[in-house]
Amino acid sequence: MSPSVLVAGYTTRHVAASAARAGYDVYAVDHFCDQDLLWCTKDAFAFDELNELPFAIEEMLDRYEIDMVVTTSGAELLSVPKRFGTEPRVAERFMDKGKTQEFFESIGVPVPRKLERGEYPAMMKTLSGAGGWRNAIVRNDSERAAWEEFVEHEPFLMQEVIEGQPASVSCLGTGTAAKAVAANEQILRGGESCAYAFSGSVTPCTHPLAERMKEIAEIIVAASGCVGSVGVDFVLTDSEAYAIEINPRFQGTVETVEAATGLNLFAMHVDACYGVLPSAVPAARQFCVRRIIAAPEDLVIRTDMRGLAKTITDIPCPGQSFEKGEVMFSVIGCGPTRVEAFATLDKHITDAVQHLKT
Repeated sequence: MSPSVLVAGYTTRHVAASAARAGYDVYAVDHFCDQDLLWCTKDAFAFDELNELPFAIEEMLDRYEIDMVVTTSGAELLSVPKRFGTEPRVAERFMDKGKTQEFFESIGVPVPRKLERGEYPAMMKTLSGAGGWRNAIVRNDSERAAWEEFVEHEPFLMQEVIEGQPASVSCLGTGTAAKAVAANEQILRGGESCAYAFSGSVTPCTHPLAERMKEIAEIIVAASGCVGSVGVDFVLTDSEAYAIEINPRFQGTVETVEAATGLNLFAMHVDACYGVLPSAVPAARQFCVRRIIAAPEDLVIRTDMRGLAKTITDIPCPGQSFEKGEVMFSVIGCGPTRVEAFATLDKHITDAVQHLKT
């Protein structure tokens, strides 16, 4: 009989699919319940608002005998039984960007300098929230005031602006030790609105400081107390790898890491929760890029996109509507070189967009 896992959070498909490939019977509580989540789960329960999530988890645990629970975004701080991953008391520190800044400073890793009011230009970040969609650079008091109004005056952090390549490291932690699995480039949305929103990844990262970034990430995760899959975000300049954030859960890079390396991150996550780290990690065997596609305008998906299952993920159901700028699905491209991976991605995006026109 296969072991069972409940994967719970705002979006779970990437983790559920990895768990299914690792041989688990998978159940999910998820906001979207896209088609490909339903394909890899025994049962999936949808919720609308995050305050409904604890009750949805409780209902799923009442329905089935579940061996372990793995939480993703939105559920990191919930108290759940049989948790495999970072405990809420540890995760709470890294869900607050101000506390994360203090942690980085306390262990002496490179980190952007914290700024005070009146110091510009400044990278503005709300203390809570994920995905970077509210991050913005401001250059004077009026721009800061406009940004504060945009985020509805939530508490915030001001950092010096570091120009460079956004990147991340996918790590495994035991609470006291860590192992870097892969270095990734991050793709940001760009443009005038939500310019720093996470919009995809490339594995592996070939920046000259990628190895130094991995070394710093291992120091960070080992000191953090985090367990299982942990991500550390960076900005890479010509001379330094600056730590930006810690994600005490599975990251959006799961697909590109697994496709590039051939590893199964869920199986490695469970091992790490038992205190076991890999002695070595194989080099990437190919490049993989994932791009999150947002709706170019208000639209309704009128065709079934399941025929594109080999090239897109988070597949919406026919009849699902999206507002302009809302995330619809992700597109994947792989190849023996970075250039070829992006060329494949472009072809797959073109194919997917054609389905939106029919």
